[in-house]
Amino acid sequence: MTRDLVSIVTPAYKAAPYVAETIRSVQAQSYGNWEMLIVEDGSPDDTWKVVAEHAAADPRVKLIRQANAGPAMARQKALDHASGRYIAFLDSDDLWLPEKLERQLAFMREKSSAFSFTAFRRIAAEGGTPGRLIEVPAEMTYRRLLGNTAIATSTVLIDRERTGPFQMTKTYYDDFVLWLGLLKRGQVAHGFNEDLMRYRVLGQSVSRNKWRSMQMVWKTYREIEGLGLVPAAAAFAGYAWHAWWKYRKF
Repeated sequence: MTRDLVSIVTPAYKAAPYVAETIRSVQAQSYGNWEMLIVEDGSPDDTWKVVAEHAAADPRVKLIRQANAGPAMARQKALDHASGRYIAFLDSDDLWLPEKLERQLAFMREKSSAFSFTAFRRIAAEGGTPGRLIEVPAEMTYRRLLGNTAIATSTVLIDRERTGPFQMTKTYYDDFVLWLGLLKRGQVAHGFNEDLMRYRVLGQSVSRNKWRSMQMVWKTYREIEGLGLVPAAAAFAGYAWHAWWKYRKF
């Protein structure tokens, strides 16, 4: 691993309308020691062409192409190529504010943190005025996260020197499963309650299918985490409550 380098993991599928803006938000970072690993996941649109144009102009932006395998395996492909001590996750339609990496890295060093996440605001598909601030708790343990929705993927920064190696799991909520796996090792995720990310709400987004999402959360508890019926039900109730509270208004 290259010390102090941040490897940014970005899966991209049907991302042509948004990925250029996402890349520009990374290029605008006040912290410049990064590589952005964009895995074009067999997309039928011009995603790869848009990324290729930016990669040709900026060697820190790296295009990796693969046959369609889903976001989990696209993230894993990026991890396989990542050189940095730090791993950041950024979805291909989300945006970072300019001081995101600099401020979050300083926060992690102050806390001696292995895993952190930040506050954020939502934006509509076409952009426009951001929504209300989605704040985050100061800490998140494995047990707390089971019944919570506090960690937004595009806010996460992980110090691999502290966590050790990790891999994605090919499942619907691969990001949630990864956070749980890291916390199960005894790590604590530290919440940095500063507004540093914009989460783009897309009508066709997987996470917008509420019924499907609920089924997959339940499956995560029972089949991946191995929770019994009663603990799974308790965790699910907490998860549903926090999801409603978090998204009750834009």
